[in-house]
Amino acid sequence: MSDLIFDDLQIAVLLPCYNEEATIGDVVTGFRRELPNAHVFVYDNNSSDRTAILAARAGATVVREPRQGKGHVVRRMFADIDADIYVMADGDGTYAPEDAPDLVRTLVTERSDMVVGTRRGVTADAGRSGHAFGNRLFNFIYTALFGSDFTDIFSGYRVFNRRFAKSFPALSGGFEIETEMSVHASMLRMPVSELTLDYGRRPEGSDSKLSTFKDGFKILWMLMLLVKETRPFLFFSSISGALLVASLAFMAPVLAEYFETGTVSRVPTWIAAIALLMISMLFFVAGVILDSLARSRAEHKRMLYMGLPTTRGEPRPVGDDQRPSGGKARKPIAA
Repeated sequence: MSDLIFDDLQIAVLLPCYNEEATIGDVVTGFRRELPNAHVFVYDNNSSDRTAILAARAGATVVREPRQGKGHVVRRMFADIDADIYVMADGDGTYAPEDAPDLVRTLVTERSDMVVGTRRGVTADAGRSGHAFGNRLFNFIYTALFGSDFTDIFSGYRVFNRRFAKSFPALSGGFEIETEMSVHASMLRMPVSELTLDYGRRPEGSDSKLSTFKDGFKILWMLMLLVKETRPFLFFSSISGALLVASLAFMAPVLAEYFETGTVSRVPTWIAAIALLMISMLFFVAGVILDSLARSRAEHKRMLYMGLPTTRGEPRPVGDDQRPSGGKARKPIAA
């Protein structure tokens, strides 16, 4: 990367790991080779093997995060590390360090807040064939709910600027963290980019930590929560519509009987229909009110996000480690 005009930017490579002793040494070595000016951090998430030792031997700074789950690790990384550019990958060797310079270059030249390395061969590995349908399904659901900003919401190979990292709330606890990142960018209308990359196979002795059904349910649940929080009118009006249909289904035969005979013999059915109608109206009104609140929250988050510095030479707050003019003294990357 010596040909790039942003060689003086502070780059942090972030690698969340759990039992990756078979690959972590080569991954750290690869990123140190491809991004020689970067600082590589390995966050060990309660590994029971030699992941931490081998990462330290390869030259990474190793930090332990005891709360199990990738979401907890990402939250800790973004809170701990202060850098200009953050490169996040996995420690299992499926993402090539050779692609990191292109991702960083895209982030800077495209003036993006996040660049996602979309996976070209994500379904080529027979060991992942069970996830192929889930990947297509969730990407389709995401596009329908939040727009077409992303084509691979589960990619773990991403590059961020400082503004994204410090504005991202990171509420998820597990593998659904990538979905939350995508929604965060879509809701704040952040400039994002994608770069199609090859997706490698895990080497022998390295097993996937993903559970098709368990993690799939967690991701689906997270999508529902994110829709409720970011698009409450859609969420509550959908429930309202379902209740309205149920109310009309109960109501129709009672009304038909009334218009034919002038009497109502199924009083409990009529009461149930009216109750469902009233609940439907309550959900609809709740959706309208919460939608206004969600728009206000999004506006507030957008203003806070815009107040954060990016990696594009914007003024930084003057502190004890920074001079107001004539110098480039900056706070070093630290964990």
